[in-house]
Amino acid sequence: MQMQLNAKRILLAKVGLDGHDRGIKIVLTFLKESGYQVIYSGLHKTPKQIADVAFQEDVDAIGISILSGSHVPLFLELISLVKTEESKNVLIFGGGTIPDTDIAFLTKNGVDRIFPTGSTLISITDWLESVWTNL
Repeated sequence: MQMQLNAKRILLAKVGLDGHDRGIKIVLTFLKESGYQVIYSGLHKTPKQIADVAFQEDVDAIGISILSGSHVPLFLELISLVKTEESKNVLIFGGGTIPDTDIAFLTKNGVDRIFPTGSTLISITDWLESVWTNL
């Protein structure tokens, strides 16, 4: 299904020491094939590096993949760098091995959506489309 959302730019990143990138590359390919402009920052990025790229590239969303277990402090640091009063509304979403209790905590503290292990690719594009349609 080809969407006409080509103006929307998404930064995908692997944060922290997590070196497993097969899943994020599958998401990257799917988002590109769905009509999004996607930038991949690569492995082992800090929240500051991700925020810097997000501002330089003027992205509309940041997607983080993390499996290392350090998701809470890394997401919170990224939120503090990206979601400031002077910045545009950049969506922050993520996926990976994140326990349900941490998902609830993260969404209460600024992460717009977490896609836990086993989520479908279409659930990501459906969510993005619904959020951007309702803005």
